Amino acid sequence: MEVYDYPHFNLQAAICLFTDVKNGPEIRKRIIEAATCQGEEGEALRDAVNFAFVDARLITSILHLQTAVFYALLTQSQGCLRTKTVHSEILWALNPSNNISEAIRRYGISDSTTSLLVIEISVLPSHHDKIKAIVDGTVSPFPRLSEITDWATIKKYHKLNGELAIQHLRDVATAHAMIDEIVVSTVATKSVSQ
Repeated sequence: MEVYDYPHFNLQAAICLFTDVKNGPEIRKRIIEAATCQGEEGEALRDAVNFAFVDARLITSILHLQTAVFYALLTQSQGCLRTKTVHSEILWALNPSNNISEAIRRYGISDSTTSLLVIEISVLPSHHDKIKAIVDGTVSPFPRLSEITDWATIKKYHKLNGELAIQHLRDVATAHAMIDEIVVSTVATKSVSQ
């Protein structure tokens, strides 16, 4: 688990990478139930899954994820969230379009998710035991992210399949670095492009 402090927001982001996730459908069901349940029971359900669940296959680098987290924290501090929570705002920031439901469908957890980034934004130190209790998977070090990334899907979502500069690069590492720069820039400039 990595913890990043954002002292100007008086918040921190705890991020945990899970591989070999076995309970994606169950987590997704819990999130939907928490979103639709009312009253005290709903509050308890929401508190139990009060994290951003991000499909790790669609993250190009830790900078990509950190940029989305910072964007979400900034919009929250300005009272300009486009979604209901800072955690869902992270998913929205990752998506190249402004469609909120598409962002949640693409970047959130699905029934087929096997690698997952779980992000908790909080004032207090992370509840890593609570995170580990939700996800049935293996906690993995962040360098494993590069093995998980699905570059073809990222190119498709960001409409980079026709980019000649990327297509003609023989060096895969250079192509991936170029895609990462484009994707990070897309997140960083999202507020300007709205």
